[in-house]
Amino acid sequence: MNDTSPAGPVKNVVLVHGAYADGSSWSDVIPILQRAGLTVTAVQNPLTSLADDVAATNRALDRQDGPTVLVGHSWAGTVISDAGNHPKVTALVYVAARAPDAGEDFTALAAKFPTPPANAGLVHNDGYAQLSESAFLEDFAGGVDEARARSLYAAQGPIAGDLFQGRTTTAAWRDKPCYYSISTQDRTSAPELERFLAERMDATTIEVDSSHLAMVTHPEAIADLILMATRGARGPVPSGRG
Repeated sequence: MNDTSPAGPVKNVVLVHGAYADGSSWSDVIPILQRAGLTVTAVQNPLTSLADDVAATNRALDRQDGPTVLVGHSWAGTVISDAGNHPKVTALVYVAARAPDAGEDFTALAAKFPTPPANAGLVHNDGYAQLSESAFLEDFAGGVDEARARSLYAAQGPIAGDLFQGRTTTAAWRDKPCYYSISTQDRTSAPELERFLAERMDATTIEVDSSHLAMVTHPEAIADLILMATRGARGPVPSGRG
């Protein structure tokens, strides 16, 4: 790994949401990071194409006033893998996230691992796709309080039907320190795939007994991992919050 990140203390965190979500999915993590003295920005991805999501993330990174940790959940792992070579980014944090190599067919890679149940719940309409209510509540947001899960379902961002066909032109995880949170009860992304990705990028890794939305069910554990990234710490993560 060739670390090309800027020197200096990290005071900024940019959070990028995945498919079937919006920036509110980070609302439990944000106050923890703010109490730690960090400036936090949650990107609102249009979910219309990889290029559009990368552009939205780069605009947020451009606004930061110094070194920044870039965090992505789920689909946003693809986004931060492409946008993560931004000169302000010091480290990448992946939360149950995709992490394709440059130009890699991630769909073909994922097909080598168990098919997650949520895949069967996709509903297509006029070129866009969303998760059905049952797939969202049972598979995507499993373990989340029902009222909160229904609120997240109402805010679900429709994705372009061909969103997942986008391929990165770079793999920032090859050049920046990486951190990865595996969701062991994930029904949207196979935990076996997440473990493979974390190992491939040589990430500092935690495993959280959570569904796909670990930042909602275990915000302290996810915030701890992000804080570790802001400090540039590597190696085993202290237990007790996962």
